[in-house]
This record gives sequence, C-alpha cells and structure tokens, in this order.
Amino acid sequence: MKSLAAEERWNWLLARLKESKAISLTDAAQSLGVSEMTVRRDFTAMEERGIARRVRGGAVYSGPVSFHGRERSHAEEKSLIAAKLLPLVPASGVIAMDSSTTMNRLAQEIVGTDDLTVVTNGLSTFQVLQDRPGVTAILTGGAADRRSDSLVGPVATAFLESMRFTSFFASAAAVDDRACYEDTLEEAELKRAFARSSAHIVIGVHAEKLDGTATAASVPLARVAALATELDAGSPELAPYALAVPTLL
Repeated sequence: MKSLAAEERWNWLLARLKESKAISLTDAAQSLGVSEMTVRRDFTAMEERGIARRVRGGAVYSGPVSFHGRERSHAEEKSLIAAKLLPLVPASGVIAMDSSTTMNRLAQEIVGTDDLTVVTNGLSTFQVLQDRPGVTAILTGGAADRRSDSLVGPVATAFLESMRFTSFFASAAAVDDRACYEDTLEEAELKRAFARSSAHIVIGVHAEKLDGTATAASVPLARVAALATELDAGSPELAPYALAVPTLL
C-alpha cells in the first residue's frame, strides 16, 4: 500500500502524463523534490499497471490524452506536417478527417475549395470547418468519448458504412511497420470504419510515434497511401516504411 506522500506523487505524475502525454525523469524529480531513483521506481510501477510506458529519460502515458493536452504538444511539428498534407486535400469531393490535433491543424489550413465535403468525428475540427467558404462540414454522430474528445460508437460506425470518401486523413497514437494503432478500442474501431469507406488513406504523425505501439491496431500500413512526419522524406528513421508506403512526405 502506498504512503500518502507516494499517493500524492502518483496523482501529480498521472495528471502531468494525461495533460502532455510525456514527462522527463529530471523534470519530475525536480518538481516533486525527490530523487530521480524515486521517480524511476514510480514509472516502473506505473508501467507494470499499464498506466505509463518507460522511455529513455522519462515516461509516456499509455492511455488517451485530452484534445487540449495533445494540442499543446509538438505544435510546430504538427504545423509542418499539416503543410505537407495540404496539397493532398482536393478542392472538391468528399473526404474524411479524424479527431486528432494534427488533422485539426490541417483543417485550419484548408482554404480556396470549390465544393469540398469533410466528414469528421472531431468536434473541434467540425467547428474549424463549418463556416469555411466552399466547405461543408459533417459530424459522424455517435457517443462523445471524453477520453479522446471524439465521437465514437455504433452510431458513428453505421454512418461511415454508408459513406464513400476519396481520402481519409488521420493521425495515430503509434505506427510500426505493420499498422497504425490507437489508445482506445473505440477509436481504433472507428478508424477501421473510416478506412473501409475510403479509397486512399493518408497518415500524419510525429516521428516519436514511429516504431511504437498502443492499445489496438486500426489501419494496416499496407492500406496507407502517404505517410507524413516532420522529418525529411529521406531520413533514416523513415527507411523501414519506404517499402510499405508508396509516398513518404
């Protein structure tokens, strides 16, 4: 059983992990006024319980992070990824976008369209697009998942089964050489529904998510037509994905 001090330390660490998804060992120890060894033991215990995953120099949260927490993370890199993806957005037709903060950043850049319909399960992305000239924004409907700030569930899935998209623009909690992954089963299932209704799938992720894993697989990498990160397309980190993905951005 943890002492009161340990309980308070855990609560602080968990709050920080949920807010920003990652925390360094040094920052945590300094903020808490304890040794790095103490924090390292906390991270190890959290990893054993599935709360966090230890990485070099700190830990990352194993569960979903709020939209606003994710929005503050890697803002510059997400803007760069959005700029790479923008030329792939058509001026007309019907496309889909997930509820990720990276795709929300892409939505903010969409201008000059003629008759573009965008279907999304993200409330924030819908709000960005609903008054944009030349864009018709549509929500999937479904149940609000406060863990990931998205709409999920059978209502959303049934709606997507009736749609057909030229492209599905999405991010992921993790990507490896086999698939993209999500932090919740519900989000993974919804992205599988998006993928089934889409001719092309475009993924934009921060490079730290490469060679990682999360709770549930969503989109097979073989279905991904283009993968964008903040890295140069020829970076060594992207070499394992060059054979599976036709276009690296």
